[in-house]
This record gives sequence, structure tokens and C-alpha cells, in this order.
Amino acid sequence: MASIAALRSFARPRSFIHTQPLTRSARAQVPVRRLLPSSARSFSVARTLREKYYTESHEWIELSADKKIGTIGVSAHAASALGDVVYVELPLAGENYGAEDTIGAVESVKSASDLYAPVAGEILESNSALESSPSIINKSPEADGWIAKIQLKEGEVERVEKLMQAEDYKKFSE
Repeated sequence: MASIAALRSFARPRSFIHTQPLTRSARAQVPVRRLLPSSARSFSVARTLREKYYTESHEWIELSADKKIGTIGVSAHAASALGDVVYVELPLAGENYGAEDTIGAVESVKSASDLYAPVAGEILESNSALESSPSIINKSPEADGWIAKIQLKEGEVERVEKLMQAEDYKKFSE
């Protein structure tokens, strides 16, 4: 990414940089460049925003774009209430669970809490980083601290869409 200083120097080539004000005739000789340098490009960061859905037991699920795979985690509210997480029991890949089945547990210095599957499906992957560093849940519960990815069974998308959205969950957890 081009720095502001680099862009300023581009706007007025080095050969035209003066320490004293230019006269009108000298200003007329300075070429005006209105385009950005070819190395600079205009871009936008368009991350696909996926909506999270929340359960009453404080888990969240975020569906992939094709709505076939869900990422499951613990809400920020739950992570805060738990305190410092010291151990996470993760579900095993290949295991099938029904909606609201216990898939694991989170233990903290304050308490322990079971983790529930918000939907029925097969676990594809667990976040192995949590085994060696369970405190990731405290630092980033709704991003890096995800628990598992689950392949949704047919008809489970409707179950997800009936869960609480962020605003509803915020009101619920207050």
C-alpha cells in the first residue's frame, strides 16, 4: 500500500520539489498528474458477511455461503461469563450428532459448561488450536475461538434460521 508521503511525492515529481514558492510562470511548467501511480490501485475489502445465529445455551453457528456447513462456537457473552478458559473438550471428526446433543465441554477457573450442537449433522473438523491454547476462546470467541465445523443434515437450515439473530441474542443475554 502506498504511503501518503509516496503519493505526495508522486503528485509533484522530485525534480519539481522546491523549497520556495513557485512563480506563476514556473507553476505553469509543472506537469499536473491527476492519476494514481500504476503501483497504487483502488480496491475495496469486501469480506462476505455471514450472519451468526445464537442458541439459548449461548452457542453460535455461522453457515457457509452454500448453507451446507456450519461453524459452531461459544458466544462472547458466554466466554465472558465463564472467565479464563483452561480446557476444551472438542467433538471428534466423523461423529454424528442430533440437534441439542452434547458435543463437548468448556472448563474455566470458575466453572464448566457443556457445548451443544445447534443443529444435527456430522462433525467435519474441530479447532485443534484450542487443545494447546484454550484461552483463544476468551480472546476471540466468535472468530478464532470456533469449536467445530459441522455438515448439516437435510432440513437443518430451517432450524438455524429459527435461532436468534445478533440483536435478539443481545437482548436475551442482557
